Amino acid sequence: MLEGFANLGGWSWAILGLLLIGGEMLAPGVFLIWLGLAALLAGLVVGLAGIGWQAAMLVFAALAVACVIAGRLLTRNKGEEPDAATGLNDRGRQLIGKVFKLEATMTGGEGRIRVGDSSWRIIGPELLAGSEVKVVRVEGATLVVEKA
Repeated sequence: MLEGFANLGGWSWAILGLLLIGGEMLAPGVFLIWLGLAALLAGLVVGLAGIGWQAAMLVFAALAVACVIAGRLLTRNKGEEPDAATGLNDRGRQLIGKVFKLEATMTGGEGRIRVGDSSWRIIGPELLAGSEVKVVRVEGATLVVEKA
């Protein structure tokens, strides 16, 4: 059976590519699509060059690596380090760089700010109520601020 599939030449790779792309719809994760694209490209190379199945496997392997790397580069957000947490469930990290007004004077380098419907503990320089502060980093559940 595999011999018959290999005898299809470039069409076997095209069929494999379409199956992999279809598999992406069943198990979404934006990975199989790149392998499917590599298989389609391998089918094009096999169809045009008429190479044997051993060379076709090597072409597919190289194209698979290239397509996965290209896919990762294309889908990564600009300015985001690879594998960095996105901050989706890290509200403190989402507040970095934002400016807020102090509701009360900071004493002893500590205070609180209101963010939406919640109150956050802050540390930073002693400032008067009404001063604007900018969140520079997060330490646990405490925001570190500086004068804005």
